[in-house]
Order: sequence, then structure tokens, then C-alpha cells
Amino acid sequence: MSACPPLLPPVSPPETEAPAPPTLWQRYHAADDSQAENQLVEQYLPLVKAIVGRLAMTLPSHLELEELQSVGVIGLLHAIRHFNPQGGASFETFARFRIRGAVIDELRKSDWASRTVREKARRIQTAMMEVEQRHASVATDKQVAAELKISLDEYQRWIEEVRPTTFVCLDAASSLDAEDSRALAEVVCDPGQGSPADAVERRELAELIAERIKSLPEMQRKVLGLYYFEDLRLREIAEAFGVTESRICQVHAQAILSIRSFLEKAERGSEAMRLFKK
Repeated sequence: MSACPPLLPPVSPPETEAPAPPTLWQRYHAADDSQAENQLVEQYLPLVKAIVGRLAMTLPSHLELEELQSVGVIGLLHAIRHFNPQGGASFETFARFRIRGAVIDELRKSDWASRTVREKARRIQTAMMEVEQRHASVATDKQVAAELKISLDEYQRWIEEVRPTTFVCLDAASSLDAEDSRALAEVVCDPGQGSPADAVERRELAELIAERIKSLPEMQRKVLGLYYFEDLRLREIAEAFGVTESRICQVHAQAILSIRSFLEKAERGSEAMRLFKK
């Protein structure tokens, strides 16, 4: 009698991988879950604070930061409800435009850039260009004040008043002319319709700005570098220099106005050259 073959061990059924839990966005889109919406708002709240905080650096002190943040949250909520994940853009990019747009609309209602402020900014830029053409160097505060026929203290007050107009965005007015109410968004070409000529113009503009920055006073260069490249707040820059935040705001505004006047002069020179060639 032959021996019975050994019993084989029982075969256990293959283990199935547990399905991955749905993401927060999937939960929100699946059933318009209000709880998921609240969680998304909380998750991206730091983005609102960062955007509003950056904008607030160039705005008058009488504007309440908390109110702007509340407006930014409304913009965030609007972005969450209208975001299409199939569009290809990241939510952060989409939300930034919505948040900034909501805050800028609120700023327009508060009329922070009055006609008087824009007129003073235009006069400062014109005076800077006149002084620089006469002396072939970057205009100093005393020279600009003398050109405007005002005292140095009065000039500093003007700089403080026009500081908000150094804030640039696509919803801002495209001109200091009070009669021209068009926004930059209405005059700037669609970036999706780029051309080689556009790329050349952008490169030339960057070169002009870089050239101008090199000729600025050392403090202005450092403030621009720390603010735009090191991403420091004006308060932090003031602490680094050992001066008041108001002084850093003035330096920043002077640097921006100086760059603008240089670009406008270069633009007029280019236009004159084109007419001459014709």
C-alpha cells in the first residue's frame, strides 16, 4: 500500500489593496461637501495672508489689514468654487489671481490713489527726468525738491503720499493722466499671443531696468534687492538698516519712480529715433 501524499498547505485568497482615501478636492467635487470646502479654505488661508501682507507693504497705513484679509478670503472662496482641475493650471496660481483681484477691487472702492496723488507722482517723475537730463546722473532728493520748487521736507511728504502709486498690478491705471482711466489689463497684450518681437522687447526692457538699477544709490539698490529678490518685508529691511519702516518706504518709492522716469525717457528716445528713420 503506497503512502498518502503530503497535504498541501491551504491557499489563502490574494490580498486586495485597500482603496486610497479620497483627497480633499475629490470629496469637495463629489458632493459639494461644505465641510471639505471649509477645510480647503483653512488649508489655503496662509496663501491669503501672504498675498495681502505683500500688497499691504505698499499701501497707506490707514487701511486695515484684517479687512483686506477678509476680502482675500472671499476671493479664495470664489476661487475654490470656480476652480476647474481639468484646466491644467494649479489651484495656487488660479487662486492668486482671484485673491489679488478681490483685494484690488476693494482698494479701488477706498480710492487710495486720488487725482491729487497721481498728479504729484507725475510731477515728481517729470522733475527727476529734467534733473537727470541736465546733470547726466541719478537725481538726488535735494535736486528734485529744488526742481519742484518745494522744500526738502515737503518733498519727503510728497514721496510718502505717492508711495501707494508705486504698487503695480494689471488692474491699476495704465497712466498717471487722470483722464486716462484704462487699466493695464486693457492695454497689455495677451501673453498667450507671444511673438519673437515680444520676447525681444521684454529682454530689452529687462536690460534697461538692470542698467538703471546699477546707477541707483547703494541704499536704493539694496532695498530693491532685499524686497524683490530676498522677499523680505519692508519692516524687516528697516530693521536690517536700523531705520524706520517709513524711511524704507520712501527709499523704495524713490527707486521705483526713478526707474519709471528712466524708462519713459528711453521710450521717448526710441520713438524719436523711429520718427527720424522715417
